[in-house]
Amino acid sequence: MATSKTAQTTKKRRVRKPAAEVLFAPAAVARLEAKATLPAKFQRMLARLPMKRVCDGGTVAVKMHVGGGIGFTTIPPLFIRLLIEKIKAAGAKRVFVTDGSLTVDAATARGYTTEVLGAPLVGAAGVDDTFRYKHKVRYKTLRSIDVAGNIEDADALINLSHFKGHGDCGYGGACKNLAMGCVTQETRGRLHQLEGGLKYNENLCIKCRKCVEACTRGAARWNDERDRLEIFYHHCVYCRHCVLACPTGAIKIIGGGFIPFQHGLALATKEVLGTFDKGRVLHINFLTQITVYCDCWEFSTPALIPDVGILASEDIVAVESASLDLTRDGQPLPGSLPPGHKLVEGRHMFERLHGKDPYIQIQRMEAARLGTPNYRLRKVN
Repeated sequence: MATSKTAQTTKKRRVRKPAAEVLFAPAAVARLEAKATLPAKFQRMLARLPMKRVCDGGTVAVKMHVGGGIGFTTIPPLFIRLLIEKIKAAGAKRVFVTDGSLTVDAATARGYTTEVLGAPLVGAAGVDDTFRYKHKVRYKTLRSIDVAGNIEDADALINLSHFKGHGDCGYGGACKNLAMGCVTQETRGRLHQLEGGLKYNENLCIKCRKCVEACTRGAARWNDERDRLEIFYHHCVYCRHCVLACPTGAIKIIGGGFIPFQHGLALATKEVLGTFDKGRVLHINFLTQITVYCDCWEFSTPALIPDVGILASEDIVAVESASLDLTRDGQPLPGSLPPGHKLVEGRHMFERLHGKDPYIQIQRMEAARLGTPNYRLRKVN
């Protein structure tokens, strides 16, 4: 008997992609001995990953966020050295650690040097951020993604990410590490231009500044030089307090909010990953010293929750989904929130902190066909 077109469509929608494997090395220590600690578990995790297939005979880029200023919550150098040793043992022709070209000079403050890591630190787009390959895209104001030349020219990629909160997109992990760290500064600026959600009509504004007074997050700011309102979307939770406080209707919610920025991150990540052959990329997320804000703030705040551990997978969507699930119900530790910071409604700890649903990023990556949110968690003890 023939199946109707409607039934075929319904059946097709029910098909789910096979779950991806995500390795998980928990931070908790079962015994007071070295082999029960996280670095030893990390070594055992690397032994279970297809390092030879990914690295053998090629130039391997290890992309990480080196931080800045007096920040200290980035990935400790010991773990990176252990990873470099494994990459070399897997037959890599050459290996280098990399981040945005304009940030690598600050890496030595956190111990990221050739002598410590066992591999040189290289600016992703060359010393002056101009070594790049242009990729055309079509999304709102975003017309191109300039992928850093040293990333695109590499044969393999280890996406080594420090998982933490982020005011613009809810969280920062594997996706943001590639989307904002494997492109030029100019592209990062174009991605940030996708932020929005509020429309300010200066012609209706009577300069009463009630919008600034009503904002509890420090997102609504008055520019004294230009005598006008400015919105810092990193802090905005779209609570509408400024909209409601305005007596003339000069501020309106126009929709979209943070979602276009998250979509832009997914598109940039797709362009970066598209430069590598299948089976030549690994994603490793460190769920340690998880802080409220990104490492790019150039200072560190206390950890929000106890260390969770390390996750690894060949599937970027799966490793991000697992990272979010393992931190979803976290309750901020005493003293970990910024002064005066209040939690809002949300289904994830990061949404309660920043007012942005981090799972939107998962949806955007899945829609871009970067992987599956379905995963099997395999513990590495």
